[in-house]
Amino acid sequence: MSYRTAAAVILICGVIGLGAEIVYSQGAASTVQVHLVITDQKLNDEAEEPVIRTDNVQVKQGRNQLKVEQLIPARDNNAAMQLFVLIDDTCDTSIGNNLNDLRDFVNAQPESTVVGVGYMSNATLQIVQNFTPDHALAAKAIRLPRGNTSAMDSPYLSLLSLVQGWPEAKVRRQVIMVSDGIDRLRGQEGSSSISSRSYSGGYQPFPSPAQSTMSTISVDADRASNASQRAGVIVHGIYSPGVGRLSRNAWEAQLGQGGVGKIADETGGEYFALGTQAPVSFKPYLDRLQRMFNNQYYLVFQAVPKKKEGLQRVSVSTTAANADIASADNVWVPAAGGK
Repeated sequence: MSYRTAAAVILICGVIGLGAEIVYSQGAASTVQVHLVITDQKLNDEAEEPVIRTDNVQVKQGRNQLKVEQLIPARDNNAAMQLFVLIDDTCDTSIGNNLNDLRDFVNAQPESTVVGVGYMSNATLQIVQNFTPDHALAAKAIRLPRGNTSAMDSPYLSLLSLVQGWPEAKVRRQVIMVSDGIDRLRGQEGSSSISSRSYSGGYQPFPSPAQSTMSTISVDADRASNASQRAGVIVHGIYSPGVGRLSRNAWEAQLGQGGVGKIADETGGEYFALGTQAPVSFKPYLDRLQRMFNNQYYLVFQAVPKKKEGLQRVSVSTTAANADIASADNVWVPAAGGK
């Protein structure tokens, strides 16, 4: 099962009318150039390779169509990527065999990819390998999770710590987050509303609560998602069961999946899970991720800024046959006038 998104758009001011209107750049005061990494997550890998071009990609807000300037394949000279493998230390140690799949995946990365490895514990981040082009070194840093818990464990705050400390770079930035998603720090305290978004695969990760007092997705999932979109980081999630009482609670397990799935969906990534069961192997997930990495593009377009800088919603689509575009829900747009 996977979560996908074809997400989108920029909030436009001052454009009205019954039909779709294209917003063109009329100088620095009216629009600013922004970019977004989009992914072709085509469903049928045996289908004819889709031809995605600048003229068949649209960026919209409502009925307003924005000007697309460039669509640059993330290949050859533009293939550089920073990939961070983030593993939850609360995962059950039975994950061991699947870590070999992760090591093989890291070792198989192209020279254009640098890899970092870290572990989530006590709402913090332990980096065991900084970004390195030495894939064997990064693979060697992947160890078994400790398989214990504390009252301070929050995968969302750990992800937030990673994203906020990530130096800016004009390359693709992606995370593979392995976790059950359970927020042991928040517990029944602060929570966000259950998402009404429908997901593919026929699996709805958020059952309707029977009582208003029941916990929902951690508010820190929202914070981590917004920070990731602000930084242009795409998060991909893989479910792996944790240890302890909460991990055996079906409600908490599904909420945990919902939290990580929400971040993946909103950042333009993908979430992989086999219900709340431990996956037999990570390899099918990682094989699909590699195909996604190989089918990414830099989308450059004109956005209409507000008085203050901030995230603005965007919607990206294509008329290309056999294509399935995914992107972040929001893009960071500087303030009007560069203030």
